[in-house]
Amino acid sequence: MEHRLNRILPLAALAAIPLLLILPHIFSECHALAAEAAKFAPAPVLSSGDYPKAGGVNPRLFVWMAAQMHLWFAAFVLAVPIFVLLLEVVGVIKKDSRYDKVAYEFLRVSLTAYSITAITGGVLLLGLVVFYPDLMKYLSAIFGSTMLFYALFFFVESAALYVYYYGWKAMPSGGLKWAHIGVGLLLNASGTTLMFIANAWVTFMMTPAGVDIAGVFDGNVWHAVRNHLWGPMNLHRFIANIAYGGSIVAAYAAYRFLGVKDRAEKAHYDWMGYTANLVAIGALLPLPFAGYWLTAEIYAYSQQMGITLMGGLFAWLFIIQAVIIGALFLAANYYLWCGLGRGVNGERYYKYVKYIAFVIAAAFLVWFTPHTLVLTPEEAAALGGQYHPLLGPLGLMPAKNTAVNIMLLFTFLSFLLYRRAHRTPTVKWASKGNAVEAALFTAAIVNIVWLGVYYGYFTNSVYKVASSVPQVATTLFVIVACLVMEYFMHRKAEISELRWGVVPDRSQYALFLIAVSFTWLMGLMGFVRSAIRQHWHVYSVMRDNSPDAFTPTIAYAAKVVSIGTIIFMAMIAFIFWLSHMGQVKGAGDE
Repeated sequence: MEHRLNRILPLAALAAIPLLLILPHIFSECHALAAEAAKFAPAPVLSSGDYPKAGGVNPRLFVWMAAQMHLWFAAFVLAVPIFVLLLEVVGVIKKDSRYDKVAYEFLRVSLTAYSITAITGGVLLLGLVVFYPDLMKYLSAIFGSTMLFYALFFFVESAALYVYYYGWKAMPSGGLKWAHIGVGLLLNASGTTLMFIANAWVTFMMTPAGVDIAGVFDGNVWHAVRNHLWGPMNLHRFIANIAYGGSIVAAYAAYRFLGVKDRAEKAHYDWMGYTANLVAIGALLPLPFAGYWLTAEIYAYSQQMGITLMGGLFAWLFIIQAVIIGALFLAANYYLWCGLGRGVNGERYYKYVKYIAFVIAAAFLVWFTPHTLVLTPEEAAALGGQYHPLLGPLGLMPAKNTAVNIMLLFTFLSFLLYRRAHRTPTVKWASKGNAVEAALFTAAIVNIVWLGVYYGYFTNSVYKVASSVPQVATTLFVIVACLVMEYFMHRKAEISELRWGVVPDRSQYALFLIAVSFTWLMGLMGFVRSAIRQHWHVYSVMRDNSPDAFTPTIAYAAKVVSIGTIIFMAMIAFIFWLSHMGQVKGAGDE
């Protein structure tokens, strides 16, 4: 039996790879045949009477809340198996059972969330079919084959998840362990494919492709899937989901850390929280760049949509976004600073914390400075105009791009200091290596600021936008170069054991703040992404003529997202409690 599993399960996982590669061809062939049999109709022109009503239920609010809950849970259950698999592989390579234990606990936490994800998805589908039947008919006529594949991959993902979870202890080592890892690969491949398919439906509504101005479909579903925003949305959501999943699991570890008294258990959950937070922050670092690419592609497709996004009604919502992102960076750095006490050398780096905190705070202030102000005529007259004479330039994107790159660099610096808290280099060139790293940071900051100031304020607007690329390249180069140098500098370093479990309780509240901030940020940005379509179901193709075909105020949207965040976090707390209760019961049974 072991021999069969050892052969069959890896083959099953590998079978997903060619399937993913031929998906575009399958989609194309399915709809090419369908186009021969029937002519595609234009997008329906609806009136307010074409939208069904159900009692006193607000259709938009019902679908909005169901979609948001589904996306939050889906992001969590998509991300957790990814770094569960990574932890399992690292544990096998390093032969360290800690990784395996933590990975298994991560997976157990996500199991209940997976069921709730399916339930919220069913509620969302019900709401769309009941309240927006004509829209669903139109989308089904285009994406019918992808919806069938979605159902197929959902079945594959479900089967792989349960085999992966219940087979964890049944396949503990040797060839069976690698077979179990093969099941994990299949689980993650199918889950990621589900996200890509769903992203095609969402991005088609924003940047429709494969249809003419009247909405007549050309019969090739691959054209509709591969619309203008599909690629950047896939990348942005994939990275964001990993960051989000890591933050939720880190919050679970903080919840358990604060609730246990045993020193060994505290050490276990301290390490678990650090590992999950490291994954979250590692994914957070490239996330602004992926978001910038997505925004640039929105501008490239429709300047009107782009101006509405960043320079119109939603401009002030991006100030709220900046505050939340600033809270994320400050909380992440604070957690690392608290963790310096785990290492015997940590105290030597405390003197640098205040300088790092000052720079991050200053960059944060620039990051959320608005370009224009909401003023009464009297206030504008007193100020001398709509723009602040000194702070107005800080509201432009060159200043914000400069600020976010500096925040990323100094967050990475906090990580380097934390990493050195329990390492003493023994190589002879350690002092020269430190000087080179300091020179890299200094040169990078000078280059980033110079690019932001010169190309942002003294050249043509074309160069203003283009300057962001070398800024990003500078940041990434410094991070990669310093990581390489750190590896060689500390490869044979004297390493003291980290004192897990000794961090103050306040460090765990930083993990809670990161999880809540991520949740709230995803909700607000999800609202923006959907709302920039304005009064269109499918932008410029199918008009929304429902009674709710208006853009809600930012205050209303913030209230809805905030209530949703509270409900979601309460459900997550229930999942934490349920997982802990099952663990305690299992320990007693043994």
